[in-house]
Amino acid sequence: MLALRLTLESFRFAWDALKSNLLRTILSLLGVTVGIFSIISVFTIVDSLEANIRSSLDFAGDKVIYVSKWPLDFRPDFPWWKYFQRPVPTPREFQQLRRQLGPNNKGIAIFAASNGNNLKAGSNSVSDCVLQGVSYDFRAVSNVPVKEGRYFTSQEMDAARPVAIIGATIAENLFPDGNALGKQFKARGQTLTVIGVMEKEGKKLLTISSNDANCIIPFGMFTKIFTLNNGFGGGPSATLAVKGRDEDPGLLDLEYEMRGVMRNIRGLKPRQEDNFALNRPEMVAAAVGKLFGVIGIVGGIIGSFAILVGGFGIANIMFVSVRERTNIIGIQKSLGAKNFFILFQFLFEAIFLCLIGGLAGILLVWFVTLVPQDALPLSMSATRILLGLLISVGIGVIAGIVPAVLAANLDPVIAIRAK
Repeated sequence: MLALRLTLESFRFAWDALKSNLLRTILSLLGVTVGIFSIISVFTIVDSLEANIRSSLDFAGDKVIYVSKWPLDFRPDFPWWKYFQRPVPTPREFQQLRRQLGPNNKGIAIFAASNGNNLKAGSNSVSDCVLQGVSYDFRAVSNVPVKEGRYFTSQEMDAARPVAIIGATIAENLFPDGNALGKQFKARGQTLTVIGVMEKEGKKLLTISSNDANCIIPFGMFTKIFTLNNGFGGGPSATLAVKGRDEDPGLLDLEYEMRGVMRNIRGLKPRQEDNFALNRPEMVAAAVGKLFGVIGIVGGIIGSFAILVGGFGIANIMFVSVRERTNIIGIQKSLGAKNFFILFQFLFEAIFLCLIGGLAGILLVWFVTLVPQDALPLSMSATRILLGLLISVGIGVIAGIVPAVLAANLDPVIAIRAK
């Protein structure tokens, strides 16, 4: 009980000291406010940027393995000349993979895309659209958020019918009356009928993943419009994708099986190297995590210089405070105050200053996150708020410990005589 009472008394003394020198207190905590604002704002921007990029990569799906020509390799010595000679996946390989692969999957799809297309409906047109040809199981491996209408039927896929699911931006531009279902439009000389409209995603940092300017059609219809790349010529390239089962804790078994089947399809001998790549979205997510981990560290180091200046300001004010209250310290010690009581009194004062400054800095960051942002919406997590408070307490302890120790070790006789 005595320790608790002395602690509460230390808090009260510290609070009274801060109130008695209000102007000095405000000027002192400004440095901490700027420092905490700098660090937390950097971390908030980095977190928001990473979340935006990861959200933009959601189109790749979860537990999906892609068969393609190029691997997701982020090494500086990327041997592109070796991968350039590889063949691209073909519709024939898709059919063989679907027949030979075991039941350890939820769906197998083939898809290809072409960018920079112009679509037209009457006098309305929209440019720079993505035409994407997909097989029936594409919605099992990737997200197709149909808001109005429906997805393709297997009969439409098999017959390569001229039907399409369009993005919200395409629907708004081609059919401004708001009723796109059943309407027709032209793409690359072909007349297509709208059977579905996807949800509006809005702007993202990586707009390549947005469905707003995406037009999805059956893969057979896509091959009527475009000549697929054979590995060396122009034209869009096909990609194969296999979705793993939800109950499967990992994709290693499926990956091993796919590698064996693809080697068999391409007739590779046991000692021959794979002439295809099996890619997983986790590879990109891991690379993004490492990248932003480094960015966060660099940003934290840069922001720490600002908080360091604030810490020096607090330490300077605490030394001044000890000098001003030397006589009071002598009286307290002569009346029986222990050294730890004096130490806590000044240490809590420094921590209070830093906490108030830290809260002000966090509040400023929160106000910034309320400003509407189109391309990069900012959001501050509870973890970053806690980090800001912990940094504030840490700076308070570091800045106040030396003045507090000096005050606690003052001789009471000499301290009382001080003026």
